[in-house]
Amino acid sequence: MMRYYGLTGGIGSGKSEVARLLVELGARVIDTDEISRQLTARDGLAIPEIGEIFGANYITAEGALDRARMRQLVFSDPASKMRLQNILHPMILAETKTRALMPSLAPYTLVVVPLLFESMRYRNWLQRVIVVDCPETGQIRRTMQRNGLDETAVRAIMAQQMTRAMRLHLADEIVHNDGDLDALKIEVAQLHQRLLAA
Repeated sequence: MMRYYGLTGGIGSGKSEVARLLVELGARVIDTDEISRQLTARDGLAIPEIGEIFGANYITAEGALDRARMRQLVFSDPASKMRLQNILHPMILAETKTRALMPSLAPYTLVVVPLLFESMRYRNWLQRVIVVDCPETGQIRRTMQRNGLDETAVRAIMAQQMTRAMRLHLADEIVHNDGDLDALKIEVAQLHQRLLAA
């Protein structure tokens, strides 16, 4: 019987790196961010409804979601954010469960969900939730480097996410990503052994 574990953490915490290391150890990964990008790419399943609700201005000439424009809107208007989530989240969950049911030789499936605790849609079918944690200064630095955002923009994103303390309180497993890559590899390998034994 396949086991399903959630992986989450704040922006810039290192979720993708932890997922990559677990794949190297044999895990199967389903990344909900990747599914979201596919749904909102050209000819994505979510595009018609997004265009209908938000208007053609939020769809690029190529037929994909205008991410920059939508990001501006949802950060300034909570109602618009909720409307977008009501379109995307059920589609993402349905596709995640479809992929999760596909046969796999992996010992377990890791479902990467950035807002896992906030969404309330995943917890009831995941056996454990792993939180990748690092100091907020590390989150800010990584996100600024990766996304080209300034510190104010990164802090605004973080302010809309669950607090670090609350994530740690809700976690079944914690990966501390506050050292170098070698230290992270050791911690992830130990986590992998615990998940295999669970």
